[in-house]
Amino acid sequence: MLALRATIYIIAGIVIMFGRTAKPPIPTLSLALQGGGAHGAFTWGVLDALLENGAFRFDGVSGTSAGAMNAVALAHGLALGGPDGAREALRTFWLRVGEGMPTEFLDALSTARDSAAPAGTQMMLLLTRWLSPSQLNPLGYNPLRKIVESLFDFERIRAECPVQLFIAATEANSGRLRLFRNRELSADAVLASACLPSMQQAVVIDGEAYWDGGYGANPAVFPLIKFCHSDDILLVLLAPLEYANTPHTAEEIQQRTLELGFNSAFLREMRLIAAMREMAQEGGPLHGRLERRLLASRFHLINEEALLGALDSSSRVRINTTFLQWLHDAGYARTQDWLRQHRVDVGRRGSIDIKKMFY
Repeated sequence: MLALRATIYIIAGIVIMFGRTAKPPIPTLSLALQGGGAHGAFTWGVLDALLENGAFRFDGVSGTSAGAMNAVALAHGLALGGPDGAREALRTFWLRVGEGMPTEFLDALSTARDSAAPAGTQMMLLLTRWLSPSQLNPLGYNPLRKIVESLFDFERIRAECPVQLFIAATEANSGRLRLFRNRELSADAVLASACLPSMQQAVVIDGEAYWDGGYGANPAVFPLIKFCHSDDILLVLLAPLEYANTPHTAEEIQQRTLELGFNSAFLREMRLIAAMREMAQEGGPLHGRLERRLLASRFHLINEEALLGALDSSSRVRINTTFLQWLHDAGYARTQDWLRQHRVDVGRRGSIDIKKMFY
């Protein structure tokens, strides 16, 4: 009896000792990164702040277009050097993008906060209304290809990436969404996700032509629910969820229709997720795996509608280091605010109500 009591005391002491010294597990977070051209530098700032803070581990990352570039830079850096490596990879990528644009497209007189693209870039955009990429750029030159191929080690990402990646592209001949996962990643897959058909020739992979992923998902959210373990999903959005003014001129209307088209797949998907969650809640206590995953999912949001919504639409192709750094700083500051307000929510509760926001 005394021996049994002594054994119980020893076990209790060990439990107390380890309970005092063991650190609580780091919450996991999946990321949904929207596309938006140069505005993707805002997401660079978001990721930079999250990595610096170190409060979360990343589970899955879904990205489209510029969001795909951010996702791959993040994965490459994590595989090579953890959070610090990821911060450096993101910084290197965006600085190379800012320095890599041909100088004839830059306007030395513009300031960081100037919302319009330089005159040369606006002229190029105007030409895309009448000339196809095969006519404007018959050799298929894409300055992003050299940057992507030189910076990212896709073989290592495929073998050692610590996060699940979902890179969205759209099949040009069917409209179907294609998600490139870790084992399928290549420079072509990332460039396909960012291929604007009015400016670049379709990217062909295994005989299939691909355009920008934004036509199919911007970004795809369902794989973060289906394939990932984390119940927390952070949406990083670059397009406004609601615009302040109704467009009136022909040019404004045309631009708005393009923006709505690129955002419509994401909005439909979020409405569907909200509707399915509501149906699962009404279905009683017996649930399958899908219902359990939907009900367990917690959503969070980082965006900056006032700032990004006020920028001229052509600023999405305004590529220079000063502008990109300014967007980074805005994303970094916005994320610091979000961390102060909602860091404790991750792992406990959602910080947005997707039913009110999207349904």
